[in-house]
Amino acid sequence: MWGRIEGLRVLGLGTPGGLRAELNGLVLSGAKTGTAGLLEHDYRAEGEELERAGERLALVDDDDQPIAVIEVTAVEVVPFGEVTWEFADSEGRGTARWNTGPTPTAAFGTAWDTPSTPPQRSSACPSAWSNLRSSRTRPR
Repeated sequence: MWGRIEGLRVLGLGTPGGLRAELNGLVLSGAKTGTAGLLEHDYRAEGEELERAGERLALVDDDDQPIAVIEVTAVEVVPFGEVTWEFADSEGRGTARWNTGPTPTAAFGTAWDTPSTPPQRSSACPSAWSNLRSSRTRPR
């Protein structure tokens, strides 16, 4: 189960350390407006429901302290092999510059931070779009 801060589910991007700092920086700059996970690994195994449009999440730092509130604007579940270039670009890591095929599976997959559970083309991939609601503040 995901942690909670003042009633909001916690969003801890990547793994603590350099990756989380990089991803949080992309969110705070406005470059990262999308994130994805694996349905089995990140939701069912954790006993969590998918995010829903309008839900607010507490974005946390390496110490699990809130640094921003993110509002989910849309969620869709697609097979990993059908993730669009538009969504991959919303991840904020310049993935669209690698656009050399019909889907971003190969390029997008190289950045996956769950090496023990590498995504397969058919893996269900919940993709959440979001907006930064407020930064550098505690959830209210």
